[in-house]
Amino acid sequence: MSKERLMRRFFEILPGALVWITLILSVALSFVRPLWVIYFVIVFDLYWLFRVSYYMPFVLISWWRYRRDIKKDWQKYAEARPGYDRVRHLVFLPTVKEDVGVVRETLKTIASGTYPADRMMIVLAGEERAKDHFLSVADEITKEFDGVFQKFFVTVHPKGLPEELPGKGSNLNWAGHQVAPQISEMGLDPEDVIVSSFDVDTIVNPRYFSNLTYLYLTVPEPTRSSYQPIALYNNNLWESPAAVRVAMFGTTFWLMTELSRPEGMMTFSSHSMSLRMLIDVDFWQKDMVSEDSRIFLQALVKYHGDYRVTPIYVPVSMDTVMTGDYWKALIALYKQLRRWAWGVENFPYMVEKFSADKEMPFWTKASFLFKQIEGMYTWATAPLLIFILGRLPFWVAPEIFREFAIFQNTPFVLETLMQFAMVGVFVSAGMSFALLPPRPSHIPRRQTLVVTILQWVLLPVTFVIFGAIPAIDAQTRHMLGGRFRLGFNVSPKRKG
Repeated sequence: MSKERLMRRFFEILPGALVWITLILSVALSFVRPLWVIYFVIVFDLYWLFRVSYYMPFVLISWWRYRRDIKKDWQKYAEARPGYDRVRHLVFLPTVKEDVGVVRETLKTIASGTYPADRMMIVLAGEERAKDHFLSVADEITKEFDGVFQKFFVTVHPKGLPEELPGKGSNLNWAGHQVAPQISEMGLDPEDVIVSSFDVDTIVNPRYFSNLTYLYLTVPEPTRSSYQPIALYNNNLWESPAAVRVAMFGTTFWLMTELSRPEGMMTFSSHSMSLRMLIDVDFWQKDMVSEDSRIFLQALVKYHGDYRVTPIYVPVSMDTVMTGDYWKALIALYKQLRRWAWGVENFPYMVEKFSADKEMPFWTKASFLFKQIEGMYTWATAPLLIFILGRLPFWVAPEIFREFAIFQNTPFVLETLMQFAMVGVFVSAGMSFALLPPRPSHIPRRQTLVVTILQWVLLPVTFVIFGAIPAIDAQTRHMLGGRFRLGFNVSPKRKG
């Protein structure tokens, strides 16, 4: 094995190894050195309290900007900017077996927004492995939306191409290479084309593309930025199990903290970028699960650190996992979160590319690497340390340690720390109420109490089962490599 491969393998193992060392030592030392574990847990809980206290203002800032920006007439502002007439939008909608109603609803919301649909192009990107279903959907959709958009592209990604991982990234790569020459033939400059990569169930706020256009025309060097909106998972939130709702709100609030402090941020889920950048990096990588964050890193490396995320506080909405069965929905949620946690695959890529890049500033490299490893580590360990392993020494420690003052006082200290940290839960619960879509008529009124308040009682359980465990699963698979590596799984969507 070459030296380069050995180094890459080391950094593939490192995140998972740090997690398992922490968990194993926390259990083993609880029996033989419980005071060590107690000291560590106190420090960790203090760090977590600091983390919650630090992030909460950023959530509130994003919340205020969200409430402000969804009311503005962004189309008026965009039309007043020089260069408005040159801008076009290109929207990629990769799909496999989604129902025609899901695609129809997404396109309806795009077409009915404040930005003119005749200045937008749609790419419906299907898979050969579901060709018959896709072509029937594409045929119905293209007839229904004929003449609505400036251009409607339909691509079919062949199966079994070499060096590809079946999934969204390879589909987007194929579609991008098929569409880019046609965009050029239309006489459009890649610097004037804004690309949006959306999940096929993405429902855009009516002002989204107007806001995006305005930002693209006002930020410095717009082709050196991706554009990240707030992601709301509330299309079918009322029909989802409570654990699914809590997990999805948690994702939204995490993203809101990132948007108010975008230094070191990477793109997530549905987002936008310039066609110029995509051409420069040769489009999305074909062998990735986490293509949404990797495309940002490809640009960061290509431009030697001169690339960033511009926040958009006008939201897009997507589905929670939807199977029609309570327990199957929880399994689908677990798989979705494990797929998101598979973003750990970016870490060895970052180390390898950053090490070879002599032009990228040191602090850019350091900040992205630290944020990646710290985020993955706390994702996998914090719930277990806070709710389970932090209590273990008090259950299993030898009698000799129980007379120590720190042993007797620590439970009260930890309880006090967690009470302070719970402020974040109450703030999140309050904001989640305002983010809810209107209650559908078929949902009983009594369920409002469950959806708005009582579901948050499940937070500790959700934090562990749908937080730590899928992250540990993903990082362990990445550490073991080979046949344990994760493929791309498609989350079930609602029927249209």
